[in-house]
Amino acid sequence: MIRSSLLYIYNKVYAGAKTWALALALLTMSALQGCIGEEVSVDNSPRGNFEALWKIIDERYCYLDYKHIDWNAVHDQYSPLITDKMSDAGLFEVLGRMLCELKDGHVNLVSAHNAAYYTSWYDDYPRNFDQALLEDYYLGSAMTDHRTSAGLKYKILDDNIGYVRYASFMNAVGDGNLDEVLSYLAPCNGLIIDVRNNGGGELVNSERIASRFTNQRVLVGYSCYKTGKGHSDFSTPTPLYLDPSRRIRWQKRCVVLCNRRTYSAANDFINQMKGREQVTVLGDRTGGGSGMPFSSELPNGWAVRYSASPSFNVKMEHTEYGIDPDMKVDMDEKDVLNHRDTLIEAARKLINDEK
Repeated sequence: MIRSSLLYIYNKVYAGAKTWALALALLTMSALQGCIGEEVSVDNSPRGNFEALWKIIDERYCYLDYKHIDWNAVHDQYSPLITDKMSDAGLFEVLGRMLCELKDGHVNLVSAHNAAYYTSWYDDYPRNFDQALLEDYYLGSAMTDHRTSAGLKYKILDDNIGYVRYASFMNAVGDGNLDEVLSYLAPCNGLIIDVRNNGGGELVNSERIASRFTNQRVLVGYSCYKTGKGHSDFSTPTPLYLDPSRRIRWQKRCVVLCNRRTYSAANDFINQMKGREQVTVLGDRTGGGSGMPFSSELPNGWAVRYSASPSFNVKMEHTEYGIDPDMKVDMDEKDVLNHRDTLIEAARKLINDEK
């Protein structure tokens, strides 16, 4: 049997006004997916597992048409590589390579001995981030130089600009944490939020932080879900809204830093922050990852994750391949040698020039 389930919905997706519509859509999709995948009889053999994986993607993956992928041709390309007596390692390699044809960082194959995932969405681009430089010359010591609240590291830079580093949306951030951070940084002339190399996590954190940067309800995008086995069988897009927090909200200039490793829930955060009057997104195009991931299981027990529910920006454009910044800035090697982070310095200049 092929089994399908919600993998994580970036867990806690149900919290927050914007995500209620998304949660309802996902619950509907979950029921439909159960019908699509129920009681499919396949052999636990190399051929059976290959066909099962191909069928899961064919019926449930949400970007085949958008990415112009001929999935039948992919089947014909990889099918001859499957033999009855091939090893588990050999089968895993072939199936992993086939999934890489989707060019999707949310697509994974996981066995007891290995995990296959696509990384070219960031490997083929400049890093635009230096962890050691950030820690040694900007954040400094956790004991004496910066503060930490939940997953947020923050401080006031020497030109009276607030800096917040958020490395992962998997680190839960509560309203109390945000109140503490924003209160401490309130005297600053502006704020820098750094989500470079943030690979995502829980959407509720994305919405909770973004809600501190709007004073009115705003449309931030749309979502839809699969309604059948066809590659273009989708529901009518559901609008997604961001409501302002009822607690402390930031009213001054804010610059958000991003790079190619800004992905998934972090990509969603960039989408929500773009278009806010006082916010500038600076850095490189994000990595994308806008599809809501689901999971299934192959006959041999290997887990496969795949994008199953697409989301869009306010113009009904896909953000699967990333979001362009308002200001394109790359790290300069000379700056790094002089212990300067080019993106942080560009953000500081932008804020100081507007004082």
